[in-house]
Amino acid sequence: MDGSPEVAVLRLGHRPGRDERMTTHVGLTARALGADRVIFPDNAGQSLETVADITDRFGGPFDVELTDSPNAIIRNWDGSVVHLTMYGERVESVEDEIRTSHDEHETPLLIVVGSEKVSFDVYEAADWNVGVTNQPHSEVAGLAVFLDRLFEGREFDREWKGADRRVIPKETGKRVEPVDDE
Repeated sequence: MDGSPEVAVLRLGHRPGRDERMTTHVGLTARALGADRVIFPDNAGQSLETVADITDRFGGPFDVELTDSPNAIIRNWDGSVVHLTMYGERVESVEDEIRTSHDEHETPLLIVVGSEKVSFDVYEAADWNVGVTNQPHSEVAGLAVFLDRLFEGREFDREWKGADRRVIPKETGKRVEPVDDE
């Protein structure tokens, strides 16, 4: 975000028919809250299409891609890896260390969120296993809270480019306007 090192989100696992909405929401949350790209398993093509469509309509930059080897992405990541899990260290205990690694040391960050049971090698490969609460909850909620803490609210001031429409904040009702090409 804004010239800082890359933040990518990797969705581990996707059960077609069961995870369509959740996988899509991982991508939409990553985009809306400051990540640069999301990587889905290769069987999540519908989620890729939906997130790419939202990016085309509401702006970017944001990349979405598929991989047939998510574990290789983790193994070969040239930066730090954060695995979001309810079994991890408390986010409030490690967020400063992660932010320092990312911002001050200019280290790309890969945020891994699971679907079904995550294998132990992911826990071992991660630089941090982070729990946003140590209670069962949605991976989308965990990702949202983590990104907000990582960016300290700066993601809300992001400028979107290439949008053909924008939401106009209102107290009541909905208002979406076309973006004028000035």
